[in-house]
Amino acid sequence: MIYNTQQKRMPLPEYGRSIQNMVDHALTIQDRAERQRCANTIINIMGGLFPHLRDVPDFKHKLWDHLAIMSDFKLDIDYPYTVIQKDNLITKPDSVLYPKTRIRYRHYGRTIEVLIQKACEFPEGDEKLNLVAMIANHMRKDYLAWNKDGIDDRKIADDLYELSEGKLQLTTDIFRLMENRQVINRRPRQNTNTNQRRGHK
Repeated sequence: MIYNTQQKRMPLPEYGRSIQNMVDHALTIQDRAERQRCANTIINIMGGLFPHLRDVPDFKHKLWDHLAIMSDFKLDIDYPYTVIQKDNLITKPDSVLYPKTRIRYRHYGRTIEVLIQKACEFPEGDEKLNLVAMIANHMRKDYLAWNKDGIDDRKIADDLYELSEGKLQLTTDIFRLMENRQVINRRPRQNTNTNQRRGHK
């Protein structure tokens, strides 16, 4: 018995040893037309292994790329697509540039700072009051996730004032809106199916 560990390494083991053997056999076929038919059959079998991916864009193209890789780019056939080149397999992707923006309070995150900047640009009115109340409630949740010992709303007010450079303050109206939002969020959701059953009685 020959163990898989004793056989040659497969470039794409997810297709299994049987598919790799088919590809190896295709490389030995001398007749080009027969070799092409063999390749088409292998592609159909490979596609059948992953039927849930058939609706994925360029799925067929990827299969032909994989066939070329499994044959070590030695399979001389007419590919219906421009397949990946061997040199591209070792090409490293470009480095991902991470944002270097300084976050003043990491427990609030960058998104809160952006929202505060947007709120500062809003004209005075109910829309701005509601936005500031929403931001303050999010700040409260973020702070509690970071510090489980509790929080004083004065701390949120001070941080909001600082992050907005003195442009936003928690007024009595905003505190009222914050409390209203918390009450709405604490309300238990009614079971729709139960209500429907009651309606049919």
